[in-house]
Amino acid sequence: MAEASGSSKKQNPYYQGAVSDHFDGLRFFNPEGVEPGSLLDVLKWKLGGGRARWPNPVVSAFPPAKPDRHVFGDALRVTMVGHASMLIQVAGLNILTDPVWSERASPFTFIGPKRVVPPGIRFEDLPPIDLVLVSHNHYDHLDLATLKRLHEAHAPDIVTPLGNDTIIKRGIPGAKIITMDWGGHLAITDTVTIDAEPCHHWSARGGSDRRMALWAAFVITTPAGKIYHVGDTGFHGGINYEAVRQKHGGFRLAILPFGAYEPRWFMRGQHQNPAEAVRGMTLCNAAHVAGHHFATFQLTDEAMDAPVRALDAALKEQGVEPDRFRPLRAGEVYDVPVV
Repeated sequence: MAEASGSSKKQNPYYQGAVSDHFDGLRFFNPEGVEPGSLLDVLKWKLGGGRARWPNPVVSAFPPAKPDRHVFGDALRVTMVGHASMLIQVAGLNILTDPVWSERASPFTFIGPKRVVPPGIRFEDLPPIDLVLVSHNHYDHLDLATLKRLHEAHAPDIVTPLGNDTIIKRGIPGAKIITMDWGGHLAITDTVTIDAEPCHHWSARGGSDRRMALWAAFVITTPAGKIYHVGDTGFHGGINYEAVRQKHGGFRLAILPFGAYEPRWFMRGQHQNPAEAVRGMTLCNAAHVAGHHFATFQLTDEAMDAPVRALDAALKEQGVEPDRFRPLRAGEVYDVPVV
């Protein structure tokens, strides 16, 4: 049975469109998926104890990177800013994913998850940014303050799933925004395209707008190979990984989350754990993975170093060479091997 909401007189403040296999006229949903936890579930989690204490501040093993202006040819370079924010350089394009330079992943500047490690690229050291991918509207992925800075400094195109354009336009009226539905296809240049694909997640900016804007993964097809970028996802039985392999064949690089996953009873539907991320790598036929969504903002219960330790164990257990799945730290530069 599909996860969905019944009919309602309530109006979606972000998006109005036709009913589909993942939109019921009011809310988006994951077909045959798991709904996010209720407020009571949140209270049970928050009051249940078991939250590890993170060090703060943290010094990255890598100094802040100063990226080249462009890379060309077969080069594919990923530089970690932190959490899900990365600079992808490929085919002469500079692409930012879910950029957050703010101190907190929160609607407020004084409360909410605080950054424990500085951004891996100083904002003023960014090369010219051509494109920004925003996967969904949670505050650790859609940060209006950062998007406004990027608009003022670089005026990039912003690509995002349905409904998120309304949120961005309210804060940045002049932003250039392109919206995509699952299955959508977009030409960026003569040789670079983007496809929006399903992932298993949800959305909200507050207590009354749950699942009213869409979430998505992106496939970037370039002359240097295909890139599969997932900002946030639950494993969902591997369904979406298998589907994207069947559609796209495989990837030179997958950018996969593997942190923020405890406790499992609460997080399993929305955040995959390291073992699931490795399974996803195999299912989508990715030659290499850049791992993210860890060691920047404490969103969940596990210790800061737990995702990397669990990843090491999962790679060994599943017979995947460790150098194929790189957990990227702030400031780390990853030149992806040519397949």
